[in-house]
Amino acid sequence: MKYVSLDAQVGDLTGVLDPRRYLRDLPSFARELPPGARTFATDAAHYDFHSSRCVKDLTVSLLQRSGEGELVVEFRHNCWKHDRDLVIRYTGVSSFAVDLPADERGRHRGTVILDEILPHQEGCSHEIACWEGSLTLVCRDLRASWTQATCSNEC
Repeated sequence: MKYVSLDAQVGDLTGVLDPRRYLRDLPSFARELPPGARTFATDAAHYDFHSSRCVKDLTVSLLQRSGEGELVVEFRHNCWKHDRDLVIRYTGVSSFAVDLPADERGRHRGTVILDEILPHQEGCSHEIACWEGSLTLVCRDLRASWTQATCSNEC
């Protein structure tokens, strides 16, 4: 990640997740982001660790191609923090790399640490860091929506 630190030091404490540099510089490049990416990246709750709309602690639950150049990534809520699931629909995907373990059915899984959306000549890049690996893609735009959580016996 260019701005978000996954291993910052605050005083004597190391290994701190720190999006402050990204949040400080985001206003300078937000207008360069496509509309959907800009809306998602600049949402005040996105990096608020106490918010139920913060991406931290969501779990990647589904990666699915939905058409030519389109990709859907679904994130399951953390029962102790979120009341909704997150679905991100990417359009005009030109690059996609997944470095996450797969379960017994071949579905990629990972718990989100933080993400970073940046302007790119093809639209935007979106890097999602997980404890287990990462997802990185370049797309024309994305649309993020929070949906009603589907609870199971895990909650």
